[in-house]
Amino acid sequence: MKGIELEKAYDPKEFEDRIYSRWSEEGYFKPRSDADSPVHAAYEKLKKSSSPEELKKATFTVVIPPPNVTGVLHMGHGLNNTLQDIVVRYHRMKGDNTLWIPGTDHAGIATQNVVERALKKEGKTRNDLGREKFLERTWAVKEEHHNTIVKQQRKLGNSVDWSRERFTMDEGLSKAVRDVFVTLYERGLIYRGRYLVNWCPRCGTALADDEVDHIDTAGAMYHIWYEYADGPAPDGSTRIEIATTRPETLLGDTAVAVNPDDERYTAVVGKKLRLPLTDRIIPLISDAYVDKEFGTGMVKITPAHDPNDWNVGKRHNLEVINILNSDGTLNGNCPEKYRGLTCQKARDLIIRDLTEQGLFKGEEKITHSVGHCYRCNTVVEPYLSDQWFVKMRPLADKALQAWKNGDIVFFPRKWENTYQRWLENIRDWCISRQLWWGHRIPVWYCKNCGETIVSREDPDRCPKCGAPRDRLEQDPDVLDTWFSSWLWPFSTLGWPEKTDDLKTFYPTTALVTAYDIIFFWVSRMIMAGLEFTGKAPFHDIYIHGLVRDRQGRKMSKSLGNGIDPLDIIGTYGSDALKFTLAFMCAQGQDILVDRDSFKLGSRFANKIWNASRYILGNLEGRTLVPVADSSLTELDIWMYACLDRAVREERSALESYRYNDAASTLYEYFWNQFCDWYVEATKLSFRNGDDAEKDRAVSVLLNVLEESLRLLHPFLPFVTEEIYDKLPLADIAANRTKSGTNCIVSDSVYTGMLVAAPYPVPVDGRTNEKVSARFAVLQELIRAVRGLRVECGLDPAAKLHLAVLVTPGSAAEVCREKTDMIELLAGVANVRFVTEKPAESIGAVGVGFEVFVLVDESVNRDQLLERFRKAVETEKALVARSEAKLGGKFAEHAPAEVISAEREKLEESRRRIEKLTSYIETL
Repeated sequence: MKGIELEKAYDPKEFEDRIYSRWSEEGYFKPRSDADSPVHAAYEKLKKSSSPEELKKATFTVVIPPPNVTGVLHMGHGLNNTLQDIVVRYHRMKGDNTLWIPGTDHAGIATQNVVERALKKEGKTRNDLGREKFLERTWAVKEEHHNTIVKQQRKLGNSVDWSRERFTMDEGLSKAVRDVFVTLYERGLIYRGRYLVNWCPRCGTALADDEVDHIDTAGAMYHIWYEYADGPAPDGSTRIEIATTRPETLLGDTAVAVNPDDERYTAVVGKKLRLPLTDRIIPLISDAYVDKEFGTGMVKITPAHDPNDWNVGKRHNLEVINILNSDGTLNGNCPEKYRGLTCQKARDLIIRDLTEQGLFKGEEKITHSVGHCYRCNTVVEPYLSDQWFVKMRPLADKALQAWKNGDIVFFPRKWENTYQRWLENIRDWCISRQLWWGHRIPVWYCKNCGETIVSREDPDRCPKCGAPRDRLEQDPDVLDTWFSSWLWPFSTLGWPEKTDDLKTFYPTTALVTAYDIIFFWVSRMIMAGLEFTGKAPFHDIYIHGLVRDRQGRKMSKSLGNGIDPLDIIGTYGSDALKFTLAFMCAQGQDILVDRDSFKLGSRFANKIWNASRYILGNLEGRTLVPVADSSLTELDIWMYACLDRAVREERSALESYRYNDAASTLYEYFWNQFCDWYVEATKLSFRNGDDAEKDRAVSVLLNVLEESLRLLHPFLPFVTEEIYDKLPLADIAANRTKSGTNCIVSDSVYTGMLVAAPYPVPVDGRTNEKVSARFAVLQELIRAVRGLRVECGLDPAAKLHLAVLVTPGSAAEVCREKTDMIELLAGVANVRFVTEKPAESIGAVGVGFEVFVLVDESVNRDQLLERFRKAVETEKALVARSEAKLGGKFAEHAPAEVISAEREKLEESRRRIEKLTSYIETL
């Protein structure tokens, strides 16, 4: 046959887009159960021979964590999508009925901010447009950004079923959101009330507790005098000292509290205080909330602007005075001179006024934790307002029990502690947002009778008084974005309708997500799934780390350290991005990368390309022949044993989401065992064999390459698909059929696209400990020779002469049979066997052998001696330096592990001196 040409240079730009389009257009991303799937016939065959339980077990479903529709994919998305794609491709090739659902999130706050920023540049606000026009504009922005995200996901190679793409505000999901709100309301789990909430003045909306990022911030503790209003205290004092980080909030104080057990203040409890800068009188009360040891033991109580003070105020029936407008400025409840000022400007003015009145004692600089909006980074204010809440305790208890029952499992397990702790300390969830973009709260208020109407459908009239629709006013707020995304695993499958997809694919199998949204999303999805379907929405929860720069910093625009995944794909290709991220993704750890990191994946993809190009090029003039187990050489048997071991390790790693272990296995198998050992060793057949042997050798190579590409595909889908398409698959399949039943050679006769090819399976007949042991010795000997060559600084091209001393009866006897392989792979001129160490030689010891490089005419003795002597002097200098460090102050102050490492360096240098000295003496 003719040789098959691959382009000389690996260039992913030439084929990645073409391959992705073919995968998508031909329906390979659809589940097998879809009638238009290319492999539907295999599913129908399985369906006839399987029970419903067996079919369910052979189903693998993943819902993509929906990216914000206004965003662009960053490297975190690249990692998350890569990890999902790997397991999805693996299960698809395993033969599972596999579905990966794509979609995007409407991202209420973030998307509205994008549109409002654009309006601001035009000198307008959303109020200038009105709600309807504003939403029209926001939908247009959504469409524009959505198209960008889809293009990026296609570039990444996401093997999602685009025919099932969802959006959190599409018709079906909107219906699900309404149904859930009304159902929870009917069950008494949703309520409306005036409570203290987290408020973002910039976004103009309430935030849930877990949407507040607490950041250590430089600030100050301000010490202020409050004077008694009803005469001196029994000890004669006329004022008290309080300390606060926010002096502007004193304008909303309605009490000062002390601990009832604090004997210092027992006599003053019940006295009255004059609130500075106001004309108000406030009481001095006692409450166990106060920490006696903190500050002066006296705490100002501002119920409208601190959650703890809110609780104190409820216990003592204190007045609640809100001092803020919704934009974060001071309102009409404050003295006129402070109204309309921002908190910071008001603080500066208040400190000045207190100083002038002799009521300011001083300040001390501190660093304290301050809440910031997770979207815009504005300081969050505790704010009193009417909001809608979900009672979380009943939902959280079910979610905790599901974990205890083993219905959900975290990978790695350490995240179970985070999950448990959050659920045990959960607070009610504020779900209303003062936005226009999002799911409008399905609540109407009758203007005639004041009735509150909560309905799945828009009401035509008031059910209480019969008032027409134009007398009904819908709640202006929208629901928290997470209120739609917590339904994602089942709403995307058609719930609340009883769809075929819901029946087939729910509960889903796995969730792959980052640890920073365990609270926002993961826990809530579990609660929603249990409440509305009676089942946990997934079983496996793989929590991966974050992608950071080499210094361990989170990637951000402000730091300028972000890496665009599309830039990496443009430079190195999608496979390089995917393989590198997976290779570096150890469970429970963040990933530290820079642009050069992705050279790792690029080099590996190049290796696969070049090795395949070599094998396919060797088809020129050859005839492919059936390969039976009986026609395999010991080298082939060893290779199949390596392949089988890689298959077992790969399956085990992927089943438990150990991505870095799986990627490392592939790298070791293909680069080291297949390319560097097997492919190189088969050159003996092409160099020395007759035509029949060459035909046999290339046929075995093709068989192993075909199966190896199937093994590699989930991690490097594009390059493996491009190569697989070039293989003479029909000839390989026909010859496998002709070869009959085998225990070692693959019996796969698949000839379609690699994306749906059968994933390699473990084969017990391939395990051969005897052959593996023999080849392990050969590898050890060859590595020893290569090590000596490097250690002695010998020319890599120099054809050395070897002598080998073999222990009789050991596994090293194989060396006598494989001298041609040793000469080829070690790059030596000849090998002879001896019974004692030759004179003037440099040796190394292995299991059952000693190998010696002869210092004869093939080696420059003088240069070698000079190199050894210089190396001894270098090591002696290192020894002297280490001994000095270990004998001085270093050993007294350095950490134990550093001292241990230094001692190990010292011992290594001493061993090197001993070895090099023996070489010099020998020569």
